[in-house]
Amino acid sequence: MPNNDDAQPRAKVRRQDRAVHDDTWIAELLSRAPIGYLATAHDGQPFINSNLFVYDPTRSAIYMHTARYGRTRDNVDADARVCLSVSEMGRLLPAEEALGFSVEYSGATVFGAARVVDDPEEASYGLQLLLDKYFPHLRPGEHYRPIIAEELARTSVYRIDIEEWSGKRKVAAEDFPGAFSYPA
Repeated sequence: MPNNDDAQPRAKVRRQDRAVHDDTWIAELLSRAPIGYLATAHDGQPFINSNLFVYDPTRSAIYMHTARYGRTRDNVDADARVCLSVSEMGRLLPAEEALGFSVEYSGATVFGAARVVDDPEEASYGLQLLLDKYFPHLRPGEHYRPIIAEELARTSVYRIDIEEWSGKRKVAAEDFPGAFSYPA
């Protein structure tokens, strides 16, 4: 029987036994994940690229940046609908049959609308959130020069307003036979 995924809500996880419905868990994963994979489309052609990003729970938004001009900007300008995916890999789980091999994982998918942030104050805010996430031990004005207008003019800061999200994970028993971390 054919699978009709078009009839399913976009944030529904097919494997409900692995679905995570805990918004706090999803927010924590988004807060700690180092890289997000942003999916965009233009003229029917999908694109995906990896980006540094930061989740802002106060605005229910994701901030990221790219070069001032390029494919991500062109795609977002043409179609604001985006999808961002993050994941973490756990232990590898060997089995006696090839089909039984598996892996522990955690993942979250965010659906929303992206836009280039035109307001310099919000763009600085988003960039500072990124700096605070990836360089939490360094402070502007103390360890580096704060963001200036000339730097804002050289980048595109994006805000993805989160419309919905989903989480998924697989965790095996602690004593799973032969489980190991990658790379071995």
